[in-house]
Parts: sequence; structure tokens; C-alpha cells
Amino acid sequence: MAVGSIKQRVLVVDDEPSIVDAVATSLRYEGFEVSEAASGRAALASAQEHTPDMIVLDIMLPDLDGLEVTRRLRADGIRVPILFLTARDTVEDKIAGLTVGGDDYVTKPFSLAEIVARIHAILRRTNGDATQDNLLKFADIEMDEDAHEVWRSGRPIQLTATEFSLLRFFLLNPRRVLSKSQILDHVWHYDFGGDANIVETYVSYLRKKLDAVGPPVIQTIRLVGYALREPS
Repeated sequence: MAVGSIKQRVLVVDDEPSIVDAVATSLRYEGFEVSEAASGRAALASAQEHTPDMIVLDIMLPDLDGLEVTRRLRADGIRVPILFLTARDTVEDKIAGLTVGGDDYVTKPFSLAEIVARIHAILRRTNGDATQDNLLKFADIEMDEDAHEVWRSGRPIQLTATEFSLLRFFLLNPRRVLSKSQILDHVWHYDFGGDANIVETYVSYLRKKLDAVGPPVIQTIRLVGYALREPS
């Protein structure tokens, strides 16, 4: 997100072009400036030439793996926060990444909404807002991302994993009109090939649960999409 008039810059590193494109597109939509790299050496060169505010870094790269890239960046005094993308989710792999200086992990396959939420949380934490890094709030709705809990007017709301991701995307984009395609790209897996009407179905599920506790907050913008807005 922009701080004042300055956009924060994220370097996205992966040797799979489809992943780089999907993540970079999502982050640009969120207001970030994005640089891209397809190898460990290219990532090092980019970070050393123009240090980003954040790096999204695949661990399995064809030349230098993500752990080695992180070691070299830290050795050069570059302390930028790093979010690892990894297909390896064993405890040993996670410990190795934390040991070399990583900040968080997302395991493939992932949703774009999860990537965006993790980046926001890491940047808030590293910018000194550690007490609020796991809370999203709008009107009388609160979401604790770490505990995976949601409340409205102080009452807990039980959501499925998909409903939770959908609400999180709305909370990250309050008052903004979101099209079905944008929601599909951010909430479902980046290469999801299903019917876009699944968005309409899950918005309906989410509305039913939220509206059971308070007035409607998710508005349908005819022929455009949906928006999270204060109750009338």
C-alpha cells in the first residue's frame, strides 16, 4: 500500500511465469509497485540495485534456492522482510527458513488472498504495528487472521475456509467495488478454471451468516460486482 504518496515495492521471485504473473497482478491491484525475477541470481541483483520493501520468494529456484538467496541478502545487510513460497511444508523446512531470516511461509497451492493478507500483516508488523497485525476491522465486523475467528457486534460467526477468505478479501478492500473476476482471482486458487458463478454462491452464503447478526454490509452493484459498505 502507499505510505503517503510513496508506493511500497514488492519483489516477486518464482521460476513459474504463471505464479509470478498472478501474484504480481494481485499486488499491483492492491496498490504496490512490483518487480519480478525468475531466478535466485536475478533476485539478488534486483534487491541489491533497488532494495524493495518486501520480497515474495520461492524456495525452489533453478540456480540459487530461496534459502541461499536469503542468506546472501542478510550477509549483505539487506534486512527486507521475506515471505517464502514453498511446496515443502515439513517442520524442518520451516525451521530452516526461519533460521536464515525468513518472516513467513505460504505453502503451494495457495490462494492469492492469502498472499495479500500475509504481506499486509508482515508489513504492518515490520512498520511497528505489531499489536494489530492479525486484526482486520470494518464497521462492527472483526477478523483475527491468526486465530481464524470472526465476530460481528461481539458475537462469533462460524465461517468455512472459503467464506473466511472471501470476507478477508472484502475487509482488505472496504468500500471498493470488486468484480466477480477479481474476487475469483484473489480468493480461489490462481489457476481455478470453474464457473465464475461460484462467487455469487459464496457471497450469498457469507451474506446469510453476516446478516443474521446485523444489517446488510455486502452490496450488489448491478452488472459490476460487490462492495463491502457501512450499513444504511
